This record gives sequence, C-alpha cells and structure tokens, in this order.
Amino acid sequence: MASIYDLKPKFQALLRPFCGRLAGAGVTANQVTLIACGLSLAHGAAHLMNPGAKWVLALLPLILFLRMALNAIDGMLAREFGQASKLGAILNELTDVISDAALYLPFVFIPGLPASLVVVAVTLGIIAEMTGVVAVQIGASRRYDGPFGKSDRAFFFGALALLLVFFEAGWWSTVLMAFACALGAATIVNRARSALKEVSHADT
Repeated sequence: MASIYDLKPKFQALLRPFCGRLAGAGVTANQVTLIACGLSLAHGAAHLMNPGAKWVLALLPLILFLRMALNAIDGMLAREFGQASKLGAILNELTDVISDAALYLPFVFIPGLPASLVVVAVTLGIIAEMTGVVAVQIGASRRYDGPFGKSDRAFFFGALALLLVFFEAGWWSTVLMAFACALGAATIVNRARSALKEVSHADT
C-alpha cells in the first residue's frame, strides 16, 4: 500500500552531498540518530510545559521535517559510509518510537482533542513499528508498508498541528484522530500480511 515512505529515495538523493560532508567531518550515524531523538524530546518537553501553545504547534512541522532529514542522513551514513553497527540498528528502532511518543503524546493535553484517541493512535504507531521489526524474526525483510508508517504519521500530526494553530479542536479533530487510528490498525495488518506473504514466497 502506498506511503509517503516511498518518496524517501528522492529525499535521500537531495541530502547525499550534505551527508558526504558530514562523514568527512567525522560525524557518525549514531550521533545523528541521537540528535534527532533529542530534538524530538526537546519539542515534546516544550509542548508538555505549554500545552496547545500556538507557537509550539506551529513549530512541529519544522521539527518533523528536521527529524525526517536526520533520519535519512543517519541511514545513509550507516549504509554508504561503512558506519552500520548492531548498536546503530538498536538505536534506530528505539529512538523512532521514543520520538513518536515524545512528539505526539502531548496532544492529549490540547483542549477539545480526544485524549483517548491520541493515545490509541500513538500506541498503534508503536505496534506498527514493532510489527515491521518482528517481520525480520520470521525471515522477512524489515517491513515499512503503509498506509500509516512513520512518515505518514509525521505528515498527519504536522498537518493537525497547523490546523490547530488556526482552529479550535472540535468534531473535525475527533474525526481525524479516529481516521488516524483506523489507518494505524490497517498498517499493522498490512505489515503482518506482507511479511507472511514474503516468507511464504521464499519457501516456495
């Protein structure tokens, strides 16, 4: 199923020259991974201290874009500059779910936004990433199938944040959060099915 993640190769191509300069300066993939996570934690802390503040919400799309760029850079540093490591693989997966929780869970404190649906959406996102990782344990590749992968969740919450800058939360935001939950559940099922299908084809 289509996902914003499919655009990643083109985004990486734009970042590759900058990535090369970072590698030349001695910057490591793990450092970039931790910086991306730290950025997410800092924004999450700002949101917790200023629940629903317009400036915090307006800043979220920029933070998400920077996080996406840093995630692309750490991957290229690992793969293309010989920096891949077991520690890096662990950090990459753990910091992704930590960053998601830090960036999105503070939405529960926004008046009018259904806190329960926010928690469900974030939880489903974590389970979706776990499903993608578990695929490796059964002999499939790491699954990134949509429709609500990491990049898609970032787009959704970034757009929601901008809408909340200009409009008060209400029925429309409840509908959007319910839709996000449905997409999250579909992503879990889709990744599990794709992994099982991949393994079954490999066995034939």
